[in-house]
Amino acid sequence: MIRLQNFLLFFLLCLIPVPLFGSDPLPPSSEDPGARWKRLTLEELMEIEVASVYGPSKFYQKVTEAPSSITIITGEEIRKFGWRTLAEVLRSIAGVFFTYDRTYSYLGVRGFGRPGDYNTRVLLLIDGQRINENIYESLLLGNEFILDLELIDRIEFSRGPGSSLYGSNAFLATVNIFTRRGRELKGVETEVSSGSQGTYKGRVTYGNLSPKGLETVFSASYYHSEGKGELYFKEYDDPSTHFGIASHVDQDRYGRLFAALSFGDFIVQGAWNERKKTVPTASFGTDFNHPGNRVKDERAYINLKYRRLFFDGTELFARLSYDRYRYQGDYLYSGEMNKDYALGEWLTLESRLSGVFRERHRWVAGWEFSDNFRQTQKNYYEESGRVLLDDERTGRNWGVYLQDEISLGKGLLFNGGLRYDHYPSFGGTWHPRLALIFRPMDRTGVKFLYGTAFRAPSVFERYYHDQGISAKPNPTLKPEKISTYEGVVEQWERYWGGRLSLYYYRINDLISQVLDPEDGLLVYKNIDRVVAKGVETEWEWRGPRGVTARFGYAYQRAEDRTTGQELTNSPRHLARLGVNIPLWGDKVCFSPEWSFLGPRKNPSGEKAEGFLIMNFTVLLQKVIPDLEITASVYNLGDRFYADPVGAEHRQECIAQDGRTFRLKIIYRF
Repeated sequence: MIRLQNFLLFFLLCLIPVPLFGSDPLPPSSEDPGARWKRLTLEELMEIEVASVYGPSKFYQKVTEAPSSITIITGEEIRKFGWRTLAEVLRSIAGVFFTYDRTYSYLGVRGFGRPGDYNTRVLLLIDGQRINENIYESLLLGNEFILDLELIDRIEFSRGPGSSLYGSNAFLATVNIFTRRGRELKGVETEVSSGSQGTYKGRVTYGNLSPKGLETVFSASYYHSEGKGELYFKEYDDPSTHFGIASHVDQDRYGRLFAALSFGDFIVQGAWNERKKTVPTASFGTDFNHPGNRVKDERAYINLKYRRLFFDGTELFARLSYDRYRYQGDYLYSGEMNKDYALGEWLTLESRLSGVFRERHRWVAGWEFSDNFRQTQKNYYEESGRVLLDDERTGRNWGVYLQDEISLGKGLLFNGGLRYDHYPSFGGTWHPRLALIFRPMDRTGVKFLYGTAFRAPSVFERYYHDQGISAKPNPTLKPEKISTYEGVVEQWERYWGGRLSLYYYRINDLISQVLDPEDGLLVYKNIDRVVAKGVETEWEWRGPRGVTARFGYAYQRAEDRTTGQELTNSPRHLARLGVNIPLWGDKVCFSPEWSFLGPRKNPSGEKAEGFLIMNFTVLLQKVIPDLEITASVYNLGDRFYADPVGAEHRQECIAQDGRTFRLKIIYRF
């Protein structure tokens, strides 16, 4: 309680500088700066001019001026393409792919997506709230994600290092998600959906803006799936293990809550998700085909945000948040239940200022402080009571940053940023970002980008062990670091637009789990070095009668600098084409989508075959007022394909779902 009181005191102190800037504040408003842009679709933004983004600089700027290569995904696109998880949404972006081991979804970016990694090298934010947790430093992308996709207004995917503003985890990319506002919902929205594998979902969402300026959003949802009835794994094809057939052990379910309340300059927001998944793959050497193998992930946060905008354009922002993450894994070994448990709780305080100086400088300066007052890891056997791990940690880290966008002349910008982060485990680290941006025309941008980033080792990587049975800790782990060089050319017109990016990055001190030859135990060490280069292109077209299309292609090669070998689970070619075709004005829309992923190496060095799959969605709306019906078919050709997985599995590749479907009905009143 004392700790929370101290944080509240610090939060109030952040607001003291308000009268010191010599400007009267703007009249109170529940609309944050740039909210008008957030409400518009990508098509509407392009009609006005060039789309604007917030994430790369923590203030709104045109895409052609942002110091990053960026893709925008709107809530409208999510509806039209029928995407079910955040992982499916991000897969539609050039250079991005994901793998699924029938428990969790793992993201790959620019050729880097090693099996067994915990999604630690991409930073995810929801309305500015960091979602990566403080035990594994991972982000949860599938049904374990904390937010319903129907609550998303837009997503900004910023490629490249972002540690100069965001600190750890903004390594390969940063994902900024903006949620829908109560004024857009204007009442109650209900959803019922059903699909293959005994899947159903229900959701109720309410949002509104009162005449006095109080804006509210509340949403609750529940999801249940029986999963695939039978899964065959050739590695377990033996009479003692049910001939490799896992029956009815693929269940998945979750419950979610989300709420936001804003009035004047204050916003309170909170979210909660609890997901339970049965593990059908017998990972970590557990008993095969047993419903007792399961995991549960709970993620929650609540924050208080304050934003004040002044007449001279200066903005003050402050945020206080409480976060919680809890994991529990039940693993059966020879009939005895093993419990793997983690609990993380932390408080975060952030404050920043941004503004314009002498019309040539757009600057932002701020600091963040995190108190990880609980980082617990436990592992024990339930019946015998034998304890393998009981580790309690705490830690405080902080960072300060400054970024300045300087106008050097007509159509020429220089963007420079620098951040210092300090951790008690390894000390301090500096990370810059430099960008030279040339805009020969209003809708054209040529960018030369350089930046570095880091990822701090997680408490799991530093301290997890099992009393010397198979794994041991390494408290001396250092952060891994990346340096990225990139050139981007962008062109945006009224009916079409796109970008071409060439990049090269180098990773040093990469944290990898290896077998120590001295004692035969698994341990995390800073031993690997990675180099990658590639080209990405994305193009969007808006034709007559509302037809739209988005095409993306990436060629990439990522390899181990020591051995010269390509990384596992690193496809050289990725391509995606999505088309929206109105069939009856805006009342019926047909949206086919093709995704191609090239061959990838599995952990043994063999190739997992590439694949091309097609999904399609039909959206029916406005035929009956306030009613929306979406019908989707996934993997229409019933194509067989498999994803490489981590060393915790006996399988090297795990087959994915064949043809499935979903029917979703939304009614608003």
